[in-house]
Amino acid sequence: MHEVTLRARGHDHVRAAHESTFELTTDDWLTPAGDCIVGVEADATPADLPSSFVDACRDESAHVTAHLVAGGVETTVAGRGDPDLTFEGERSMVFRTSGYVDERTVMVAADAAAADLDRDLVAELQDGADLTVTLRVE
Repeated sequence: MHEVTLRARGHDHVRAAHESTFELTTDDWLTPAGDCIVGVEADATPADLPSSFVDACRDESAHVTAHLVAGGVETTVAGRGDPDLTFEGERSMVFRTSGYVDERTVMVAADAAAADLDRDLVAELQDGADLTVTLRVE
């Protein structure tokens, strides 16, 4: 198992309404149109992740989870890896319910998108709570 912990924070424009992705961005701002973004000022991007984690995620049979915690509310999203993951994104990280892969993708076939996240978690993020995301791959 490989594990990486990331930190970000919520923002008053977090809507978490997107039905196929959720995203963390290193940007320190968010417009209401960013309905997939759940955290800003992320301290890492796909390009920052350790090579051992990246290599493990590039296996189609890899089980990938993202455990999100904000304001004492927790939720876990499960998905899988993919051989086409590049981990080259240097601005944001995207978790997808589909199999689509680009430089920002860190998980495909996720069992939840932004719209599916616990609304108590979303409320904490809208209040600007700190967000901790622990990524695990097995």
